[in-house]
Amino acid sequence: MNSFYKVTLVLLLLFSSLTSCTSESIDDADSLIIPEETLVAKDIEVEILSLINQHRSNLGLSSLDDMSIIKSVAFSHTDYMVDVNQVSHANFYTRSAYLKENAGAQTVTENVAYGYSSAEAVVNAWLRSDSHKENLEGDFTNFDVSAETNADGRWYFTNIFIKI
Repeated sequence: MNSFYKVTLVLLLLFSSLTSCTSESIDDADSLIIPEETLVAKDIEVEILSLINQHRSNLGLSSLDDMSIIKSVAFSHTDYMVDVNQVSHANFYTRSAYLKENAGAQTVTENVAYGYSSAEAVVNAWLRSDSHKENLEGDFTNFDVSAETNADGRWYFTNIFIKI
């Protein structure tokens, strides 16, 4: 059994006794990575990353670099939220463990959102929320975002931050 599955199993057992945002099962490792060639950045995603880095720069904070492995993990979660038609942090610990093992992350956090129709609207919403703002302004080195629409054309967002 490889170490990722061991970590996932331990985390599953540890957190199964805690309350969760969802009753869904933990994502399997294969669903966390989407082949890079299938992940083309949408204009709204590029704008979100730019707005976050602009905000950080205005505060004198370092800009964050995007990273394809983060985008892939963010995409898998956004796709999950679209499939279940619910915004959530479900299975965050699995995403975090994966990025720690495969991207060298020391720290992982995420912001999610639903229903905003522009990059500016979603970033402003995150900035109005203390916990989301803390993530945007945190001590991180890399980030990426995924934005996908549901059947009704409403956007779902997952923005993941890591520190290497």
